Amino acid sequence: MLGRVANGIFWMYRYLERAENIARLLAAGHRMSLTRGPDAATEEWRSVLTTLGLLKSYKAAYDDFTGSHVCDFVLRGRTNELSVLTMFERARLNARTCRSAITLEVWEAVNEAWMTLRDLLARPVREGSLGTALAAIRRESTLARGATHGSMMRNEIYSFARAGTFIERADNTARILDVKYYLLLPSLAYVGTALDTGQWDNVLRSLSGERAYRWLNAGRMDARSIADFVILDGRFPRSLAFCYKSLGENLDALAALHGHEGPAHALMREADAQLTGKTIEQIFDQGLHQFLGSFITRNQAVASAIADQYRFVA
Repeated sequence: MLGRVANGIFWMYRYLERAENIARLLAAGHRMSLTRGPDAATEEWRSVLTTLGLLKSYKAAYDDFTGSHVCDFVLRGRTNELSVLTMFERARLNARTCRSAITLEVWEAVNEAWMTLRDLLARPVREGSLGTALAAIRRESTLARGATHGSMMRNEIYSFARAGTFIERADNTARILDVKYYLLLPSLAYVGTALDTGQWDNVLRSLSGERAYRWLNAGRMDARSIADFVILDGRFPRSLAFCYKSLGENLDALAALHGHEGPAHALMREADAQLTGKTIEQIFDQGLHQFLGSFITRNQAVASAIADQYRFVA
């Protein structure tokens, strides 16, 4: 496969996954802003922007942190190169560039997703219709993923698509867990309080893991149990353990097709060992923030190694 095609497929699915995760994070932020006072709501929207790495660019465009301004900037802001609308536009461009490598069903799903969201986000989204817009983003991303599962051959194209998905998903899960808890909780004095519990609940909502967690834990809401679920539970499809197990399977498939492994495989196994070889007690003893920061750095290194190893060309 040409490096240009591999790059296009890898990033097409990263963009789709990123757009969906942004919608989930905005939905959780909106929910929290409605249940807390004005000052707390401001901090909640600030934390959303921090998680997304958009705080600096947002401040260049706005002087406040109102929900309407934050959502408009994140969803469709003209000065925001990482808006949801831009993510879908880039995914569509990559799909068109790699048109011969994907099925008709995948192309139609991505193209229709972009057209739907282009029309939906043609004007600012009012707070009353925010839920509808965010649901549409999640739905369109899910349809594209479903078309991939249902129509694509399990070959190297599929493996690059899935590798891009799980690299992006792992990055988003780690950032949400880190920023939503470490940066937003005012101090250690708040551990165990209603604010602490609310933040952990919001982490689960941001990852669509609240219901699964409650099924497994009978409603118990504590930091170690939730972190264990989000980091180490291989049954939860957005956990770091699940992402790296799936990433490893797809890199193994690529190695089998190409007849050899490379630096990306070694880095992936090194990163995976930090998950499978540890307990949640060891992670907390190390420091959750420090652990997640190291994981994000390693995950970025794995993504770069994949690009180098398979000679991605933009």
